[in-house]
Amino acid sequence: MALIIPPSIKAKLDVKHKVKPNEVVECFANFHGELMQDTRPGHETDPVTQWFIGETDYGRILKVCFVLKDGDVYLKTAYEPNSNEIDYFNK
Repeated sequence: MALIIPPSIKAKLDVKHKVKPNEVVECFANFHGELMQDTRPGHETDPVTQWFIGETDYGRILKVCFVLKDGDVYLKTAYEPNSNEIDYFNK
């Protein structure tokens, strides 16, 4: 299973969200909970977008959104979540 970060997503992570690819990898490595599915109207994907809120090795909290396809993880985005997203995830 590989983590695929398309160039356009990598650029968005760097410019818009100030997130480094290694931080995303750390969030995956440190995560041990349940994944959420994005079922909001207008956000449906096939396969379904999954997400979680994880922590980097240095304690930075990120929301990581991805799609599982052909045995690989395709990153859609990662950014610092707002308090509503954190509350929803922790319910």
